[in-house]
Amino acid sequence: MKITARELNRATLARQLLLARAPLGVAEGVRRVVALQAQHPGSPYLALWNRLVGLDPDEVDGVFARREVVKATLMRITLHAVHAGDYRMFREALQQTLYGSRLGFRFAGAGLTPADGEELVPGLLAFAEEPRTVAELRGWLAERVGAERAEGAWWGLRAYAPLHHHPTGGPWSFGPRPSYVTSGGAPVTGREPSPEALRGLVLRYLEGFGPASVADVAQFAMVQRTPIRRALKDLDAELDHLEGPDGAPLFDVPGAPRPPADTPAPPRLLPMWDSVLLAYADRSRVIPPEYRRVVIRVNGDVLPTLLVDGYVAGVWRPVEGGIEATAFHDLPDRAWQALAEEARSLTALLAARDPWLYRRFDNWWAKLPEGRVRVLPG
Repeated sequence: MKITARELNRATLARQLLLARAPLGVAEGVRRVVALQAQHPGSPYLALWNRLVGLDPDEVDGVFARREVVKATLMRITLHAVHAGDYRMFREALQQTLYGSRLGFRFAGAGLTPADGEELVPGLLAFAEEPRTVAELRGWLAERVGAERAEGAWWGLRAYAPLHHHPTGGPWSFGPRPSYVTSGGAPVTGREPSPEALRGLVLRYLEGFGPASVADVAQFAMVQRTPIRRALKDLDAELDHLEGPDGAPLFDVPGAPRPPADTPAPPRLLPMWDSVLLAYADRSRVIPPEYRRVVIRVNGDVLPTLLVDGYVAGVWRPVEGGIEATAFHDLPDRAWQALAEEARSLTALLAARDPWLYRRFDNWWAKLPEGRVRVLPG
């Protein structure tokens, strides 16, 4: 079965709850979309506001406080918010990536070996059974490896050890000075990922982002393609096989939504680093190729975007009086009207929490191409 580029776009939007807001609780919403980028603490809130009916940010606070949803270093060695029930499986699937990245040469630069790291993990997790600040964790490491090596040890172990970020307050649950707490359960050790966990991650990815290629799954997780191919081969009898627009083989879970190409897609105001923009090797599924370098900057910042008819059409930022929207091409009046409705709702959410949440990224606006700029009043 062949699937068109536009059908792929609509499938993605359906899985990511971007064709229509879903009447779900926050924890279930997070489980449905698999993972939310969380480099900026406000972004998971805005991602959920785009996806859930009548989002109450207090409910987001609550699921983080109760650890029904957890924030940790996971896919692509970046911060994600995931359902607590998925965390252990994801962490085990990413073992090889995290080991190689965090116990590799930079860890060795502190005069430590991977074996040193593995030996430190159980004690570090025991110390972090109650929430600990960075200073406390560095101090614990300094007592064991010396003050001169504690910073390098912490650089590796803060992402390698199975630690969750602990809510510290502020408008978005997590402030600029993180605290950490052990994730619970036995430490994940060794260099190899769990094959069972990797198969679980592949299935969860396809549920939330499919149909997808080997390269897409590998990009999402930052796992080498060979183990991804092996996992897909093991799952072969459980999956649907499709042909992508370019003829590449795609995989999907049976029964997952694949709406028609002409399904309406309402405008949305996506947050910085929204997962739908980063979950694929071929990002043209949602980002027109000519806009990719505009919205994904050279240092990895991913700007807050306008989604119009299912595709990135511009960027937005809060300004005095509302939301400044910069469209990269002409938009029909009905799209501007729908964006204005979204802007009123978003402005109300931000006003109650943090009206200028992305202000420190305003420097990128001086580097944007010429666009159609409107201030959508709050």
